[in-house]
Amino acid sequence: MLTKSEEIYLLRKLGRQANVLEIDMIDAEWSEHCSYKSSRKYVRSLPSRGKRVIVGPGYDAGVLDIGDDDVITVHIESHNHPSAVEPYGGAATGVGGVIRDIISMGTRPVALLDALRFSSIDKVKKTSKSKWLFRNVVRGIADYGNCIGIPTVGGDIEFDNSFKDYCLVDVAAIGLGKRSQIISNHAEDGDIIVLAGNPTGKDGIRGASFASKLLDNEEDRSAVQIPDPFLEKLLIEATIEATNRNCINATKDLGGGGLSCCLSELSHLVEKGFEIELYAVHTKMDDITPNEIMISESQERMVYVINKNKLSTFDEIFTKYGITYSIIGKVSGKDNLKILYEGKPIASLSCNLMVNAPLAKWKSKRPNYLNNLKTKIKMEMLDNYNDILLRLLANPNIGNKDWVYQQYDHEVGLRTVIKPGSNASVIRVNDNKFVSIKLDGNSKHCYLDPYQGMLGCLSESCRNVACTGAQPIGILDHLQFGSPENPHIYWTFIKSIKAIIDFCSYMKIPVVGGKVSFYNETMNSPIKPSPVIGTIGLIKDKTHITNNVPNSGNRLFILGHTREELGGSEYFELIDREKYGRVPKVNLNTDKKNRSAVLDMIEKGLIEFVHDCSKGGIGTALSELAIFGNTGINIDLKNIPNTCTRNDFLLFSETHSRYIIGTNNPDELKKFMRNRKCKFSEIGRTDSTMTLRIHESGKEVINLPLKELANRYNTMNNTMDGI
Repeated sequence: MLTKSEEIYLLRKLGRQANVLEIDMIDAEWSEHCSYKSSRKYVRSLPSRGKRVIVGPGYDAGVLDIGDDDVITVHIESHNHPSAVEPYGGAATGVGGVIRDIISMGTRPVALLDALRFSSIDKVKKTSKSKWLFRNVVRGIADYGNCIGIPTVGGDIEFDNSFKDYCLVDVAAIGLGKRSQIISNHAEDGDIIVLAGNPTGKDGIRGASFASKLLDNEEDRSAVQIPDPFLEKLLIEATIEATNRNCINATKDLGGGGLSCCLSELSHLVEKGFEIELYAVHTKMDDITPNEIMISESQERMVYVINKNKLSTFDEIFTKYGITYSIIGKVSGKDNLKILYEGKPIASLSCNLMVNAPLAKWKSKRPNYLNNLKTKIKMEMLDNYNDILLRLLANPNIGNKDWVYQQYDHEVGLRTVIKPGSNASVIRVNDNKFVSIKLDGNSKHCYLDPYQGMLGCLSESCRNVACTGAQPIGILDHLQFGSPENPHIYWTFIKSIKAIIDFCSYMKIPVVGGKVSFYNETMNSPIKPSPVIGTIGLIKDKTHITNNVPNSGNRLFILGHTREELGGSEYFELIDREKYGRVPKVNLNTDKKNRSAVLDMIEKGLIEFVHDCSKGGIGTALSELAIFGNTGINIDLKNIPNTCTRNDFLLFSETHSRYIIGTNNPDELKKFMRNRKCKFSEIGRTDSTMTLRIHESGKEVINLPLKELANRYNTMNNTMDGI
C-alpha cells in the first residue's frame, strides 16, 4: 500500500481525498514494480543513444535498425515472486508478458531466451524444493514457448544458495519487422479504445504490489496469473495483421497493474485523455467489482487505440481469429483518465500524476562484509587436478544444460542457426543477415565486487556474442537485488549502474532496454546482487558465423593474459574459499581491443573456431572444446601468458577478455595479432587421441579421456532425471 509520505503527496497533488478505486489504481502504478521509484533517477543516466537505436528504454521494447528497413525489437522481463510461489504458471506468464511487449511494437516475436537462478540442486535432502522449482519453471517456459511456436534459443542458468526457497526467472524476447511497421503510438480525439483477449478475472489481483515487497507468504497464489498460450498465439497473428492493415494507432499489453497501469501509461504516451466504461469490459464472472477489473492482471490481454473508421476492419480480423474484444472507451481531452461504471463517474486521475510516482530516497552504504574479504590467498598446494577439473565439470553452473534445452523446441520457425549451449545463439533474419544474442550473469562476482562484477557480466556477454562473429549493437540489462530500503543493498545497485554507464559509454554500445527488480528476498535473506546482461549482435555475412566446435589438427592459441583472479570463482567455491581472492577486473581498453581483434580475424577467415574463457577458467574451457569437437587436445601450460603463482590458479582463474582460438592458418594469425599488439600465444593443438592432456614442459598436470570428461559434464541430466 501507499506510504504515509505518498498519501500526503497524493492529497496535495489532487487537492482532495482520493476514493478507494483511485487509491487502488495509484497503488498499482506507484508500486516499485511499475514505477521504478527507487531506480528511475539512476537508470535515466544509462547511455541509450546510438545510430541504430530507433526506440530506446522506457517503451514496451527497444527497437534497433539493422539495415535494409529491417528492425529487431528486444525486451527482458522477470516473474520472480510468482515463479517462487507457483513455478509453472509464474514462469509461463512471464514468457507471455514479454512476447506481448514485442508485438506491442508491431513486430513478430521470433525467439526467446531465459536466465534462471535457483539454489543448489546437488544435495538431495536439502534441495528438493529447489529441484521442484527448477523442474516446473523450465516446464512452464517450455510449454508456453512450444505452444505458440516461438523457439527458446538460449539462456543462462546459475545455482547459488542465496536463492534458497526462491528463484529468479528472466525472459528475453526478440522480434523482427520492418521499420515502416513500427506502431507509432499516437491518438486523436474520438479514437476508440478496445480491450481484446482473455476475459478479465480475479487472477493476478495486486500482482504488481505483490512483486514490490519481500516474499513472506508463499501461499499468496491469488497474485499469480493463469497462462493461456493458445490465445496468445492468436493475439500475435491478429495484432500483426491489424498492424499491416493500418488499423492500430497505439497499443499496449496488460502487464503489472492491469488496466490501471496500461491505460494511464498509454494515455500518457499518446498525450491524450481516456474515458473508460468498465461495465463494457468482458469478464470471467459477474461478481467482479470495478476495483478488481482495474487492477486484475489476467493474462493474454491487449489494449488498442483505433480510428473509429477502422473498426470494421479491426472487427473482421479479430472475429476471424476468434478473439473476444470490448469497446471500453474513447480518446477525449488531455492528461486525464476518467473511469465510469454504467455511466457513473467512479474515478478521475491525471495520467501525469499516475505515471510519475514520487521518487524514493534511500540511503546507500558500503556493505560491512566487504571489509572482511581476504584478498591474500594462503592455502595448501593441491596436486590432483584431474579430480578438481572433473568436479568443476559436474558443477551445474558449468556443466551441460541439455536437460533444459531439450525441453525447448528451439528449431521451430526455421530461424535458429546456432543452437542453445554454444557461446551465443544465432537466428536468421534473411539469407545473409543474422542476429546473435546472449544472456550472462555472475552473482558470486557481483556479491564480492558489484562494480567489477557488473563489468564482468557485460564483458562476458559481449565476448560470447563476438565468438559467433557478431558485432555487439545493443545491451539489455536486468538488475535484480533485495530491498532498496537496505542501504547495503542499495549501494550495490548504484555501483552496478555505474559499471554499465562506464562500460557502454567506453564501448559505444547503447542500452536499449531493461528492467529493475527489487525486493527479491524471502524471510530468510536477500539474494546476492544478480544482474543479468543481454547483448545483441549483428552478423552481416553468412560466412562470418563462427562456432565453438574444433576439428582434429587445429592449432590452438590463447588471446589475453591470465591473472591470479579467483575471487568468486567456481574453483574457490568448490574448495570452500568463496570469500577469498580478488574478483576478476575488466580493463576496458584490453577488453575492446581483444574483442575487436577476434571479430576482424573472423572476417578475414583466420579463425576455425573460438571460445571464451569464463566460469571455471581455461581448464573448463578446454574441456568443453574437447567435448564439443569430440577431439583430443594437447596443451603446454608454460606457453599461456600469465602472472599466476600456481598451476591451479592458472587453470581455474576467471580473468576476463580471454579467448581460445583454433586456426589452420597459424602464421597469418600470429602476424595479425602482433600487428594489433595483442597478448597471445600458441598453446597446443587438437589431435586424435580422444584425451585432454595438459602438461607443463612435459610434466603431466591433467590427463583425462573424453569419455570421462563428457560423463561429468552431463551430470545435470542424471541429477534431474533421478527425481
